[in-house]
Amino acid sequence: MIRYSLKCENGHSFESWFASAEAFEKLHGASMVACAVCGATKVEKALMTPALRSARKAAPVPTAPEAPAAMPSAQAPAHPLSEPQDAAEALFDAMRRKVEETSDYVGADFTAEARAMHAGLKPERSIHGEAKIEDAKALLEEGIPVTPLPIVPKRRRN
Repeated sequence: MIRYSLKCENGHSFESWFASAEAFEKLHGASMVACAVCGATKVEKALMTPALRSARKAAPVPTAPEAPAAMPSAQAPAHPLSEPQDAAEALFDAMRRKVEETSDYVGADFTAEARAMHAGLKPERSIHGEAKIEDAKALLEEGIPVTPLPIVPKRRRN
């Protein structure tokens, strides 16, 4: 496993773990690495300081493999990556969960579903999904109320 510090085109910094450098390159090339804050898929590796120990402080190399043990508290990360890092992330995470719990995910069919509901062809309900920015603008121009949200679909989350 390898951990990279990443930065999106909007300046948000975040970290993510990958099986290998090749795995990162493959996912990055397929635009499947997304910003944890805004969902942007244009991300770059950020400058990282390697975690090295001097030879004097290095632990002796075990001769036989050991069973995985719990991470000592001295080495435990200050904030696990699965938890919000600050108040803004916590608020955004709460909003995302509320949207996902109270609406139906319609995926790439969002634009068609919104139009069908607006035309009365389908019953009105709360939905969320994916739409290109030009499609969302067209819905607004047609008088269909939509609100773009920077929520990354579950399948594309890091």
